[in-house]
Amino acid sequence: MEHLKSSADVLFILLGAIMVLAMHAGFAFLELGTVRKKNQVNALAKILSDFAISTIAYFFIGYGIAYGVHFFNGADTLAQKSGYELVKFFFLLTFAAAIPAIVSGGIAERARFYPQLAATFLLVGFVYPLFEGIAWNQAFGIQAWLKASLGAEFHDFAGSVVVHAVGGWIGLVAVLLLGARRGRYGRDGAIAAHPPSSIPFLALGAWVLTVGWFGFNVMSAQSIDKVSGLVAVNSLMAMVGGIVAALAAGKNDPGFLHNGPLAGLVAVCAGSDLMHPVGALITGAVAGALFVYLFTLTQNRWKIDDVLGVWPLHGLCGAWGGIAAGIFGSTALGGMGGVSLAAQLAGTLLGVAIAVVGALVIYGVIRQTVGLRLDPEQEFNGADLSIHNITATPERETLW
Repeated sequence: MEHLKSSADVLFILLGAIMVLAMHAGFAFLELGTVRKKNQVNALAKILSDFAISTIAYFFIGYGIAYGVHFFNGADTLAQKSGYELVKFFFLLTFAAAIPAIVSGGIAERARFYPQLAATFLLVGFVYPLFEGIAWNQAFGIQAWLKASLGAEFHDFAGSVVVHAVGGWIGLVAVLLLGARRGRYGRDGAIAAHPPSSIPFLALGAWVLTVGWFGFNVMSAQSIDKVSGLVAVNSLMAMVGGIVAALAAGKNDPGFLHNGPLAGLVAVCAGSDLMHPVGALITGAVAGALFVYLFTLTQNRWKIDDVLGVWPLHGLCGAWGGIAAGIFGSTALGGMGGVSLAAQLAGTLLGVAIAVVGALVIYGVIRQTVGLRLDPEQEFNGADLSIHNITATPERETLW
């Protein structure tokens, strides 16, 4: 019976891994539809390459840091529970690999390709698993301290903070260190519009992400006996809240509209297993409006050239999600309880701090040594020439 249960759990979490893996196509097409046409090939190559580097970094380093599990102890380890630990690694890898996928959207159109791959290895190998281990594996006794001091552990069921806020704040640091795209902001205060190159591709990316997100959230239970329909319904309600809010706040702009469900889903990850569906709806709606207003503010007033708005979408909506779990997860507002707003604030701030410090160290060192930014000619011609020139030979010309 135990073998059958383990086999069922292997299939369950494998399906979740596949759904979240498919989300990386959503990241790719969301970026593809947003950047200018001259940078589309680079965007596709970057997302795929980042996933490969993430896999290597997480397999050999990151997963061990987060969970203390290594795959070098013989056949017994590999066969344990029908290989459940291996497929759990696959599932959690797809979360870890979302970090560079998130960052990619912020630094698009002016970051050097291979230095960014180096940053990906370091982020997924060391920075992300540090906070992942704290939040999801009791590392350093921090969760126990929060429970003793603030009444509850930091709760993040599916990664509003662990994945999205961490990725978004890393992205903000990278964007600030890179600077704006050339010609984006004039010395006279003028702003050059760089509208999305393809709304259909942008919409396709948003839809792929939205559908895959139900694997991201629901399969975070990691076993069949822990699966909850509440998570699915709360994800749905937050998605809808994000859409409606972005539609209203964005004044029917299709770019804002298609980011609305993503904002809602980012925010509901943390408390999707605790909230009442009405609380999830409100959480998603706040996130949808937050994205629209903060994207506009960062781009137009603060002149932060975050191409896809990854800091508002993931960094801020993710942080809001961590806090919202402490608000709408409480029994007073119809939630399941067992959460503390103070613990949620503390855990969220810790995640942001680790992300910012880690990003400053990694991107700061890379900028001072090999450099982060394309030279003017490469940026003018469209992305890093080492990738852009894939299309230059006659035999490959028709493939693109």
